[in-house]
Amino acid sequence: MNELLHNEFVGWKKWEIAWLLIATISIAVISIILGDTYLGIVAAITGIACVICTGKGKLSAYVFGLVNVIAYAIIAFESKYYGEVMLNLIYYLPMQFWGFYVWSKNMNPETNEVSKRQMSLKQTTILLISVFALTIVYGLFLQFLNGNLPFIDALSTVISVVALYISIKMYTEQWVLWIIVDVVTVIMWLIALINGTGSIAVLLMWCIYLINAVIMYVKWRNETNG
Repeated sequence: MNELLHNEFVGWKKWEIAWLLIATISIAVISIILGDTYLGIVAAITGIACVICTGKGKLSAYVFGLVNVIAYAIIAFESKYYGEVMLNLIYYLPMQFWGFYVWSKNMNPETNEVSKRQMSLKQTTILLISVFALTIVYGLFLQFLNGNLPFIDALSTVISVVALYISIKMYTEQWVLWIIVDVVTVIMWLIALINGTGSIAVLLMWCIYLINAVIMYVKWRNETNG
């Protein structure tokens, strides 16, 4: 356990530490000033810590992710984004445990980060076809449930499912999918906020997710090409 904790704190570059502190502190302060809920602030802070630690390749990403999943699911339910609720409780929740296990078996002893790799052209093609087909099917299902923005919700959900899976498999391409997810979800929560059912902290969280996804794509791409 001591070695595990030690590995989580070593290997961080100065800009990575600065990004983690700036992102988490900023969203906490802004959310408190704007009067967001305690649950929204917890979801935002743990979510940001999760994606930054994922980008760093640290196991603690799944610890922060576990807390974020539960808090975010409650907020999404209150906003009637049922696709987001089901995504988090049925899929994200158990995947936190599987992800922790898989990454713990694939840590690079030299960097104390998870090993990283890239997908083949065949894998990428299958990925794109699967995302398109599943988005249509799931969108129709959410429309039947009278959910808000069913096809946008479905697109975000389907890509998130695939992105988390290939994230656990340590593929760099996950960050391209996360960028798409983040753009779509920012729009969703902006609309929810305008309609009076959203959370400021959660909207800010997704904006930071988007910035982080771009940063981490460049980081992982450089490392896998290097």
